[in-house]
Amino acid sequence: MAAAAELKLLEKSLGLSRGNKYSAQGERQIPVLQTNNGPSLTGLTTIATHLVKEANKEYLLGSTAEEKATVQQWLEYRVTRVDRQSSKEDIHTLLKDLNLYLEDKVYLTGYNFTLADILLYYGLHRFIVTPYFCRLHVCRFNQLRIEKALLKNGICT
Repeated sequence: MAAAAELKLLEKSLGLSRGNKYSAQGERQIPVLQTNNGPSLTGLTTIATHLVKEANKEYLLGSTAEEKATVQQWLEYRVTRVDRQSSKEDIHTLLKDLNLYLEDKVYLTGYNFTLADILLYYGLHRFIVTPYFCRLHVCRFNQLRIEKALLKNGICT
């Protein structure tokens, strides 16, 4: 899913009006949001964080200093690791590592649902739609936990 499409889906899921216009820049098609009130915002995580704040759902950014740092860590992981996977070997390694991490966790930050879970869900979806790439804990994370959390938090997809 292209970043602009993810951001539009996030916007809708957060209950925001569809007034934002997205474009992309550069070879990697980095998303850009032209705001009405100031300079444009660049980058998936920057724009997503802005949308969460605009929707007054800041709990999705973490509640403690440690949780906020963990959310930022996973947002960075999404952009630097998940979005740059190209070979089957890279995807297998990514999913294997993520599977080990999620073994004893409900969500990426532990027990609280955050923006990191949403963006990782969107980013992993293209890999996990086929059973070939599915790993036990990653699939549990993707199919059960995140989809239920999206509905529970009123962030329907």
